[in-house]
Amino acid sequence: MPQADPVQRSFTEAASVLEAFMRSPDGLASVRRFADAAAATLTRGGLLMSCGNGGSMCDAMHFAEEWTGRFRADRRALSAIAFSDPSQLTCIANDFGYDEVFARQVEALGKKGDLLVAISTSGNSPNVLKAVAVAKARGVTVVGLLGKGGGKLKSEVDIPIVVPLADSSDRIQEVHIKVLHIVIEAVERKLFPQNYAKG
Repeated sequence: MPQADPVQRSFTEAASVLEAFMRSPDGLASVRRFADAAAATLTRGGLLMSCGNGGSMCDAMHFAEEWTGRFRADRRALSAIAFSDPSQLTCIANDFGYDEVFARQVEALGKKGDLLVAISTSGNSPNVLKAVAVAKARGVTVVGLLGKGGGKLKSEVDIPIVVPLADSSDRIQEVHIKVLHIVIEAVERKLFPQNYAKG
């Protein structure tokens, strides 16, 4: 018997994870809350911050560059930063330990009215947990992009967004990047409606 096409199987699996997220009780509602919080942060002149490890750091960086650059059409640059600078990360890790690499940067930059996007497919990354603790102490709103039930972070963040069904980081991250893009679009539609005049 021939084996199932692995490419088709992977696309089917990815579609199933996305469908499960869209049908989850809090999925879309949490994304809307994220978009509202990001729009409110930018409207009052706050800073969007993001952090994560590995592929989640790549998503954090992607999120930040869409605000300072361009998403769908030209508009003014918006305040966003990902904690991804190698010199910052290695300096903090060397001096204070790897668990502090994001927390120290939140301590340096975060203030009441800002927003932190904390990304962890397991929900248990120690350095992300420490960043969230510092953010909460400073009055920073925290969104968690999570997987595998949400882990410890689910109860620590203000807006948990948990990808259901998926057991692997890649499938979880595929939904995370969709959430980030959709939030950026939703915020742009609110703050720059002229960029979406055609639809």
